[in-house]
Amino acid sequence: MTAETSRPRQAGRARLGRLVVDIRPLRVLAYRRLWSSTVVTAIGGQLTAVAVPKQVYDLTKSSAYVGLAGAVALAPLLVFGIWGGAIADAFDRRRLLLVTNSAIAAISALLWLQAALGAGSVAVLLILLGLQQAFFAVNMPTRGASIARLIPAELLPSANALGSTVQTFGAVLGPMLAGALIPVLGLPMLYLIDALGLLGALWAVWRLPPLPPLGERPARAGLRDVVDGFRYLATQRVLLTSFAVDVAAMIFGMPRALFPEMAERSFHDPAGGGTALGWLFAGIPAGALLCGLLSGWLSRVSRHGVAVTLAVCGWGLAIAGFGLSGSLWLAVVFLALAGAADMVSMIFRNAMLQSAATDEMRGRMQGVYTVVVAGGPRLADTVHGTVGAALGTTAAVSGGGVLVIVVVLATVTALPAFWRYRAPTA
Repeated sequence: MTAETSRPRQAGRARLGRLVVDIRPLRVLAYRRLWSSTVVTAIGGQLTAVAVPKQVYDLTKSSAYVGLAGAVALAPLLVFGIWGGAIADAFDRRRLLLVTNSAIAAISALLWLQAALGAGSVAVLLILLGLQQAFFAVNMPTRGASIARLIPAELLPSANALGSTVQTFGAVLGPMLAGALIPVLGLPMLYLIDALGLLGALWAVWRLPPLPPLGERPARAGLRDVVDGFRYLATQRVLLTSFAVDVAAMIFGMPRALFPEMAERSFHDPAGGGTALGWLFAGIPAGALLCGLLSGWLSRVSRHGVAVTLAVCGWGLAIAGFGLSGSLWLAVVFLALAGAADMVSMIFRNAMLQSAATDEMRGRMQGVYTVVVAGGPRLADTVHGTVGAALGTTAAVSGGGVLVIVVVLATVTALPAFWRYRAPTA
């Protein structure tokens, strides 16, 4: 091969390297172990995410009850998300990951048991869901706060892209598998697969290095430490705005509580479940996955505030288009576009949080992030389930998408420092 012919190929590989997901964080052994623990559980967790609303809808035939499940899950996320951040600042984060992963696996096994025995009790199902979300609310800020201890600050956007890509891969494949497996294996098996996957992930977490608290005065996970976290956050206007725009995007623009009803009534799934339900749940993560795989260019974006604002507005526009869609394929395309926009927003919001917060406050900031990211969609389940039952799915979904754009633009106009925010330089 001559030098003249090799140069175009090298240039092509360089351009591709700048486009595809940056894998440099995986060269760090400890981060690679933490990241691999999410690979095993990504699909199983999404099987449960489909199984719970499907089981509630099968038992009640009401989207309002599906929304109630979101409200039940929201309460422990609010309480333990905030407190869990303080716990993550007070104790060894590796041990916390082991304890919480084990507890979530045990509750998934109990979810399988109640479904396999045909208990038919919405109350039992919701109690188990609430317990599982309580442990999840401690696990999530602990995991997020650990990342910045394992890799250099300049690799944080790339690490967040890698983690989000794995999660969205599971969120694509998991719902599609759920739609295919329910008619074959039955709904209870979805819970059991999730429990087994969580147990398998414990080995990777076990091999992480110790992650004890840093700082002269470690937190004690008491009320004073929780309050200190809020006081610290009150001084960070850019972070406050990032949380506000994400809350608006989730509450007004996440219509997943309506997916079971839309699958049957709008896209003609059979009553026992079918492929349309899987496609609806997979649409958003499919777009996020594609964006994550092509996220190499994001590391060169310095105006994080602009990127988040445009991404959230794009999310609202795509959700409005989904609500007006008359065919399944068009609905999935709009959901995929929404997922891509959400991935961009999530990567930059995470990078803002992890680089701005000090390590002794990082767990508590991740706790607030947990409430916003995980609690927002739960509150959205309640809102969309109620509004959808009252006004119909089209008005609830498309109106919510438009409202996202209005609220976000008003928020950023009121707080222009967010629009001007740039990534810190080394």
